[in-house]
Amino acid sequence: VQLVESGGGLVQPGGSLRLSCAASGFTFSRYGLSWYRQAPGKGRELVAGITKIGDRTNYANSVKGRFTISRDNTKNAIYLQMNSLKFEDTAVYYCYAQDTYTPREYWGQGTQVTVSS
Repeated sequence: VQLVESGGGLVQPGGSLRLSCAASGFTFSRYGLSWYRQAPGKGRELVAGITKIGDRTNYANSVKGRFTISRDNTKNAIYLQMNSLKFEDTAVYYCYAQDTYTPREYWGQGTQVTVSS
């Protein structure tokens, strides 16, 4: 089982990044998917989530209107489009998969996003 994030990097405030997460080794379409982040010295927080068929999404208040989560069940991929980035969005971003029918769950290894001028 693997969840491999990519797309992180250094960006100026107001800029955009698109994170991707490639999944393998499990039945992707059974799983609800989320992006979490962890800033230095802080706990891990939920950023956005999407249901297994992509019909519903939810977002942390701090990113609503700026971030968009999506999934492609044909490619076993999860995406996070991040626009209007702020200093406080700096964190390690993790993708997370949770089986709809069992407690099984998986985490990616994380990708660093740094917003700095």
